[in-house]
Amino acid sequence: MSTEPEPASKDTTDAVDTGPDTPGTAEVPAPDTPDAAEPDAAEPGSATEPDAVEPGSATEPDTTEPDTTAESAADSGDGGEAAAQVSEGEAELAAQRVERERIERRKAGKQGPIDAGGKLSGTAADLLAAVRAVESGEKPAAAVFGAPEPARRPAPEPVRRPRPAHPEPAAAPAGPVGPAPETVRSVRDVLAEGGAPESLAPQTAALLGEGAEEALRADPWQLLRVGGVRPEQADGFARALLGAQCGPDDERRGRAVTVWLLEQAALAGHTALELSRLTATLAQRGVPDPDAAVQGALAEGEALAFQDALDEPGARPERAASGAVGGSDGEGAEGESAEGEGEERPVRVLIGLERYALAEESLADGLARLVNLPPKQDGSTPDWERAAASAQGSAAELIRAVAGHGLVLHTGGEASLAEPAALLRAAHSLGLRAWAAAPGPLGRDRFAALLDDPSSDSPSPGPGPAAPATAAVPAAVTVAGLLTGAEGPGRDADGALDLDLLVVLDAPQLDVEAGALLAESLSDGARLVLTGDPAVLWSVGPGRVFADLLAARLCPQVASRRPDPGPLGELVSGIGIGELGQVEAPGKEVVIVPVRDAGEAVHRTVQLVADSVPRAIGVPAEETQVITPGHGGAAGTRALNAALKERLNPGPGRFGGFDPGDRVVHSPAPGRVLPGRVVGADADGLHLSCAGETVVVPQDRVEGSVRHGWALTAHQALGGRWPAVVVVLPGDAVPALSRPWIYTAFGRAARHLSVVHGVEQALSRAVSEIPAKPRTTRLPVLLTPQVPATD
Repeated sequence: MSTEPEPASKDTTDAVDTGPDTPGTAEVPAPDTPDAAEPDAAEPGSATEPDAVEPGSATEPDTTEPDTTAESAADSGDGGEAAAQVSEGEAELAAQRVERERIERRKAGKQGPIDAGGKLSGTAADLLAAVRAVESGEKPAAAVFGAPEPARRPAPEPVRRPRPAHPEPAAAPAGPVGPAPETVRSVRDVLAEGGAPESLAPQTAALLGEGAEEALRADPWQLLRVGGVRPEQADGFARALLGAQCGPDDERRGRAVTVWLLEQAALAGHTALELSRLTATLAQRGVPDPDAAVQGALAEGEALAFQDALDEPGARPERAASGAVGGSDGEGAEGESAEGEGEERPVRVLIGLERYALAEESLADGLARLVNLPPKQDGSTPDWERAAASAQGSAAELIRAVAGHGLVLHTGGEASLAEPAALLRAAHSLGLRAWAAAPGPLGRDRFAALLDDPSSDSPSPGPGPAAPATAAVPAAVTVAGLLTGAEGPGRDADGALDLDLLVVLDAPQLDVEAGALLAESLSDGARLVLTGDPAVLWSVGPGRVFADLLAARLCPQVASRRPDPGPLGELVSGIGIGELGQVEAPGKEVVIVPVRDAGEAVHRTVQLVADSVPRAIGVPAEETQVITPGHGGAAGTRALNAALKERLNPGPGRFGGFDPGDRVVHSPAPGRVLPGRVVGADADGLHLSCAGETVVVPQDRVEGSVRHGWALTAHQALGGRWPAVVVVLPGDAVPALSRPWIYTAFGRAARHLSVVHGVEQALSRAVSEIPAKPRTTRLPVLLTPQVPATD
């Protein structure tokens, strides 16, 4: 061990709740933007299923969103009284809105209702009839739900879509953004009348638009659309406004709670929920008729219903409608199977929000197009073969796979990044416009350093086309920068990304919306490589794109044979297969620091960062990263950052709690985390240095989008590697631990790992017994009919 245990000092943070920070009080402001639906406590990939534990009440405490915290204030002003500067985050959101609108137009142009996998009856047929009516553009009445069984749609065929129009991020509003001041004032009045926090007025007005006051009076449960508001709070607001007319059986309440539960499921990573689980959770939430509540949400177009065939070996056979939609007539699957022939297969009925349904369908279409169309003939076959022959091991396999296929998956740990680097150099030397994109700047900068390293694999293709003179080596960008045009090659005249090969790094971090935007932005014949470590935490947003594609086996997969070196590589590799073993660490690469309580954990963490690691390992404090399971609790990021600031950069916090030199993380848009340091502050806002660039955060956005960054959660740390990492595991962290979390946190260390260990045997149990929580997604089902079977 690198330190000797010391007596723990008294920790004044013991009085703080040790659980995750959930939006459980009425004073919960909403996120900055309507799309930011992640509460501070939600950890995608490890949150419990909505039918087992109420969403939002027992989710994992990890997150990546500084701007979506339950206690952080969003824009507290009237939201439109001063001209707003078009920020990078706003430009990104504008580009995403343009892309989503295009996806919705394409969706509207498709023929036929939603894919059906078998014959349904009862409530399931009612739901699908409602969906059919919604898709046809009609607003279905109550009679729709008693209509005959809707026609099944055939499996969709691969289609050649028109190229997306150039997303014009610069076209974001140049004047004042947000709701009008008078709208905010009227909403503030009605919130006060209903006993709701007036601080919710800007977000509520932005969500509901100009008629926000009238909308709230007509349907008080619309308040549930504001991030952080819970059903019991909306119920209290509705009682204050409606009086005796308010009741648990109000259809408005049923619809609102249904949508809220689907949004909470999305925070846990699901793109849809099985109907049986949704109705069970609605019953737990005091909705007297859950089926009617779901039907109401479908009738209003607030949700969509799907039935997917369960024909995979080993799939859980929730047959037909009897189990999935709560049928009680006892006929079940036996009656169904007796009727049919080939069509009578087990099905599951899913309910999802339109936003994620469209994204998954668009993603499936884009991936099917890449798989089914031959790649452009860039470089001759002998040229590609020479490039592969000059590479080593699985890098050669990767080059050969990319030569002949439009979509390739590549898996491996940190050492395997040398293989996509070799691929990019080879493609660049053959004249291809080759780019790499990472979800965040940490991954981008890490890979850019590898591309610049001449000691890593650099195959020489020999005689062949020369690389363009415009760039000496391929470049790495962020996914957001690539899509908005702030980084990368830009777009061609048809609106597609102006490239031939795109390598997406850290692919497990891609959610369905980011994946759809990427797939739709690639031209016909372009090549896409998704590379990443499948053992790390999944994306913050809904979906499990990389895992679903690996399971679908619809394209070549290249598994790296490069092991991560040294004791750290041995430790992390063992965790990946469920084994937490002891490793020989002669150079103090791995150190365990036992602690008794959270107060001692904070004390020992500060000691390690400020003294022990710099002295014994030679890594300065600014190159050491602390990782802990959550933001709240006595040893969460808030408590740790406060203690580390006091030791490493003490100051009065003159600007919103920050001082020059503070280490911070900035979230300019939902799902993005930029590490940086505070440079200064003035009337324009807080000045940060993030990834070598100067960023100015307006004063009214500092509290909601900037956190101290000496201590991060594992999701915030994804994509990054530091010379030294201190992982803090206090006793109250046990519910947050899982194999992917531990694998991700421990894997961020390049030279040294200290584990502040207060969970006893729970650490080894988590590694061996707690895999990633399953997510309900539709991507595999959507891909099956579009992609021909492969050997």
